[in-house]
Amino acid sequence: MNKVIIKIKLWTGKLSLALLTIILVASTYSCNKINDVSSNRLASEETNWKSLEDAKANLMSVYGLMRSATVSDNGHWLMGDLRQGDFTITNRNDLKAIVNGQLNASYPIISRITNWRRFYAVISAASLFIERSSEIMNEDVRYTKTNNNVDVAQARILRAFAYFYMTRIWGDVPLLTSSHDGSFEAKNRTSQNKVLEFATKELLTAAQVVPFRYGGTDPILPGDYYNEGWASWNGNIFTRLSVYGILAHIAAWQGNYVDVAAYTKFILDNHTKLNGDGSFGTTYLNMAHLTENDNGYSPFAFKRATVLIGFPFESGNGLATNNGHIEGLTLALPFIPKSKPEMFVNKDSIMNIFTDPKDLRFGIDPKTKRYRTNYFYNFESEMPVFNKIKVISPESTSGNLTLFSSTLLFSRLEEISLLHAEALAVLGDTNGAFESLNKAADLRGITFSSVKNPDIIDAIFQERRRELMAEGWKWYDLVRYNRIKKQKTIFANKDGKSMTFREFEEAGGIYWPISQDVITANPGITQNPYWK
Repeated sequence: MNKVIIKIKLWTGKLSLALLTIILVASTYSCNKINDVSSNRLASEETNWKSLEDAKANLMSVYGLMRSATVSDNGHWLMGDLRQGDFTITNRNDLKAIVNGQLNASYPIISRITNWRRFYAVISAASLFIERSSEIMNEDVRYTKTNNNVDVAQARILRAFAYFYMTRIWGDVPLLTSSHDGSFEAKNRTSQNKVLEFATKELLTAAQVVPFRYGGTDPILPGDYYNEGWASWNGNIFTRLSVYGILAHIAAWQGNYVDVAAYTKFILDNHTKLNGDGSFGTTYLNMAHLTENDNGYSPFAFKRATVLIGFPFESGNGLATNNGHIEGLTLALPFIPKSKPEMFVNKDSIMNIFTDPKDLRFGIDPKTKRYRTNYFYNFESEMPVFNKIKVISPESTSGNLTLFSSTLLFSRLEEISLLHAEALAVLGDTNGAFESLNKAADLRGITFSSVKNPDIIDAIFQERRRELMAEGWKWYDLVRYNRIKKQKTIFANKDGKSMTFREFEEAGGIYWPISQDVITANPGITQNPYWK
């Protein structure tokens, strides 16, 4: 790398070592060398735990590290949407290897995304904040006990989310609960169940502390938060509903659908508490909100309360980047100066996925008699462009460099409603499942019923496939679906041999291999058995 240009709009006037670490992460990420990130602890200097501004900078650093960990090398989408997914790869052999399940292929991008070091940077930073931030109360009277409690709760949420995110990818991972002065302790892998038990406990503790919304009239934390109102914080940081969303997904991954039903019901019953003073609240999204960057509620284009769990890259905050966005893989002319996308959904797949002609996401418009373009542009061409998400920064240059500012969106209200339907269906409440399913699908122009859709589980997962396309869910939904259905679905293993899903999962095939760099650095780490 000869030159790196990084634009950062600081949320505080003081540049701490924590924020310098984000710059380091950003620069290495820009050069595709995320594995070279130093393991130095965040904000190790004594002077970085003295003021209200230090608390804010160091907490936002943990959010920044988690944002970088999820999107580096487009990992969120490569791991969530490509394996047995809906996308066809045009000319990149490394992406084709992922689609074909060859996850131990020798490609630099696979080596980088299978290295979990970036997530342990988040965990160490969160642990350090939990350990040190209370010192600030003795140094700065502006930093109150309530403020610190809420901040520590957010650090616990981020650490728990990082652990859940990793267990879906690798299964068993080392469980570290202290900062260890920023060093990565040589520790063996901990069972996935124990890791998720720890994460669940942390989240349940944090749920009693964090407010529904920041910088407003929430009784838990009334008034401005770090001298800023609700408009600055909505969709930007984790709320009480974020906690229950993560809890619901941990429970679903464990097959504990009684808890899934309870956690998702809490969100659905309380989502209006995220509303801010009459505008831009949490709501079900119409097509303009979802795909046309509508200024009011778009979860992709703006930091809105509709982002229940996610990490915005809003251009106005100086966070637009060239990499780390799904658009960099899916868009082409006329949206960006690229002749063809790196991946697309072929026409046969589109027709098989979107079967209802009234579906507003894709179908024939009865007025124009042309194909709708909310999800796919130029369907008649050889490579329809997937344009559901297309948040192009106005800061993009006129040349070939395009900056994107779309949110890494993990969960929104429609996703939670579909997860609630999944839980009710598994628990035998078919009527309730259809009601929750239709609540999510209502603004897409389609309706489900026991007459048209006798298999409620199939209907729910087919709708998740449509609604959440390119949001990083396809592979994890496929795993949960097969766990629920217990069918003898056939998977091709890494050697091309056929296995039932049960055999595939028991062998560890649902997980990714661990980077050899990790194993070399810590001989106590053993490779996932499927990939030995």
